[in-house]
Amino acid sequence: MAKFVGAHTSASGGVQNAVENAVAIGAKAFALFTKNQKRWDAKPFDAATLDLWFKALEASGIQPKHILPHDSYLINLGHPEEEKLQKSRIAFIDELERCEILGLDRLNFHPGSHLVKLNAKEKKDEVRVQEVEEECLDVIAESINIALDKTNNVKAVIENTAGQGTNLGYKFEHLAYIIDKIEDKSRVGVCIDTCHMFTAGYDIRTRETYDKTWGDFDRIVGREYLMGMHLNDSKPPLGSRVDRHHSLGKGEIGLDAFRFIMNDTRMDDIPMVLETIDETIWKEEIELLYSFVN
Repeated sequence: MAKFVGAHTSASGGVQNAVENAVAIGAKAFALFTKNQKRWDAKPFDAATLDLWFKALEASGIQPKHILPHDSYLINLGHPEEEKLQKSRIAFIDELERCEILGLDRLNFHPGSHLVKLNAKEKKDEVRVQEVEEECLDVIAESINIALDKTNNVKAVIENTAGQGTNLGYKFEHLAYIIDKIEDKSRVGVCIDTCHMFTAGYDIRTRETYDKTWGDFDRIVGREYLMGMHLNDSKPPLGSRVDRHHSLGKGEIGLDAFRFIMNDTRMDDIPMVLETIDETIWKEEIELLYSFVN
């Protein structure tokens, strides 16, 4: 079996609980927050917690490369205000260091938001929009380079976004632009969220559209950078630029796309993580996905 599927499990009460919660649903991969994602600060890991984490991990049989930790939602590596940008950069470095302490090799994060309020005329001006986006993408790339320079081993895994509000990363070109500016390419990758991909305008519902979308990904970003997946159906329609996840097969994407994914060698040996809205059926959704493998 070359596919490793799980879910974003709760680490409430200690990171070791994320492992145990993953095992309970039959996961072969999982995601977690290594600290409270709604707070800037976090206590360092104590020896007892780390001991429980490594024991739980060994007992689970889940490999560190199939774990996809996610950073805090407060971090914005493209923030236009210097003070808040520095705060985000410090927090991001801390997140990378926490992953390294846990023996993990990748950290998933949303690239950032430019927060510029464009007027109606500017929104219609493609050149103006591109200028604003590229300025922010440059700041994001600089933030990643600074963080990688100050840390070791852990890869920065950029998640594509739905493009809601001023969030960047909704185009494959955004991901490629950032990667191009990263000095150590061995420590950067991409996580593709199927809901975000779909609502950003990339159709994956039919064999033809799926092949086109992933062909574009290979050409623009490069399949060698794919280091994780978030498997989610979508409440909003194609190209809506709205981020609302749904349970598999209950949204606008439907099940065929997930059949294609489960039989696509691009997704071999990477963490594939459910963030669907009903965690009571995650076990069934994991079983459903494995049933799709030819």
